[in-house]
Amino acid sequence: MGPFLDLMKNALCSPSSHSSSSSSPSSLVSFGSPKFYVLCGIGGSICCGFTHLVITPLDIVKCRMQVDPIKYSGVLQGFRVAVADDGVRGLARAWAPTTIGYSAQGFGKFGYYEIFKNVYGSMLSEENAYTYRSWVYLAAASSSEFFADFFLAPFEAVKVRMQTSSTAPKTMRECMPMIYKKEGMYGFFKGLPPLWTRQIPYTTVKFVCFERVMELMYTHIVPKPRSECTKAEQLLVTFSAGYLAGILCAVASHPPDVLVSQLNQNPNATLSSAAKKLGWKGMWPGLGARIIMIGTITAMQWFIYDGWKVLMGIPRPPPAQMPESIRRKLQAENKTDFIK
Repeated sequence: MGPFLDLMKNALCSPSSHSSSSSSPSSLVSFGSPKFYVLCGIGGSICCGFTHLVITPLDIVKCRMQVDPIKYSGVLQGFRVAVADDGVRGLARAWAPTTIGYSAQGFGKFGYYEIFKNVYGSMLSEENAYTYRSWVYLAAASSSEFFADFFLAPFEAVKVRMQTSSTAPKTMRECMPMIYKKEGMYGFFKGLPPLWTRQIPYTTVKFVCFERVMELMYTHIVPKPRSECTKAEQLLVTFSAGYLAGILCAVASHPPDVLVSQLNQNPNATLSSAAKKLGWKGMWPGLGARIIMIGTITAMQWFIYDGWKVLMGIPRPPPAQMPESIRRKLQAENKTDFIK
């Protein structure tokens, strides 16, 4: 597929990464093969579906804080009100559209990301692919999320309606026909534009920050090369980098998340009317809950995704490494501080 794919393959085969990446099952999956991308998609589906299912109770409180900040004024108080209104079982409301929607989205998010990262990176020379790698990550993440959200939008509409509307049916099999009867297909996809404005910034921050934080951790924090770390140590670094990226994700994508909740809670709302009604200050209710939720979700997702790769013998290239040609240029120019 070009120099970028060759760079990744060389990284996998280099002596520094051989000990951590060349377990016997890994030979069954070639980097950049259709099987590689499908398995990455399945891993994304598992990590996204599972993590969003686990935090369904917190998601319910977060959504209600966004549409009714007076009644749900804080996380703990929100839980008390939710249990008083619906009982403990009410904290699991909309678990089905949550799990199905985010499993489908996760397949596209992670599977397409791996594809687009290699496609975009291979359009550049080896040196440019390294120099502009953050832009490659950003473009790949944006593209993957754009398509993945088509899978998520219908289920997100059902989920938010079930969690925030007192008149909505309490099961997905009843709520989906109700939305279709009242609003047609538009009811399932009217939240897609604000969903993009929430999910694309979230995913770009998620992937770009994760990739770069991983580089920094192995360069400046982890006291030994990645090739000398055990699988458990590598997964701990993955979790730590994922949590840091998740906190930044939550802040970057919170205002659009509030708009999505408002649009799906009110059938007559439009993007402009919801934004005008809320104002800038009104787009920040539930941020604390969302930082906890998204930070935990993102860390768990990267941990599960990387663990899935280990389990299935999927190639795991090390963080981006400086090409030898750039290294020689920097040495010739006496810029050794830039060589790590």
